[in-house]
Amino acid sequence: FVLHVEATDKGTPPLSGHCKVVLEVLDENDNAPEVRVTSLSVPVPEDASVGTVVAVLSVWDRDSGSNGRVRCSVWPASPFGLVSSVSGSYSLVVREALDRERVSEYEVEVRAEDGGAPALVGSRRVRVPVSDVN
Repeated sequence: FVLHVEATDKGTPPLSGHCKVVLEVLDENDNAPEVRVTSLSVPVPEDASVGTVVAVLSVWDRDSGSNGRVRCSVWPASPFGLVSSVSGSYSLVVREALDRERVSEYEVEVRAEDGGAPALVGSRRVRVPVSDVN
């Protein structure tokens, strides 16, 4: 913010002075990242090829600078991973072969961590059922 201040005294003749005040507001890391599922394609067939998109997610942080920069990951380790497309948009994709007879459903958490100190974390759970293919 830039403020222009002028002051005038009550003397005869009145004297005045002026100055410019520059107020810089620093961002505080007070917003955790937010994760939203914008598209979900489930169940995933067990013969889905590597790279198949399971979900599209939107991730953002209302803070600015490093407080608003977000890194995303999938937890726990699973056959799914994240691919960043455009700024703030990620695809949850199949990274390795699925086997419904071994695991019929996954519960993965997409975690978004900002660059603040201390870092804040937002997350979203995604349930991924696997369908049987004969």
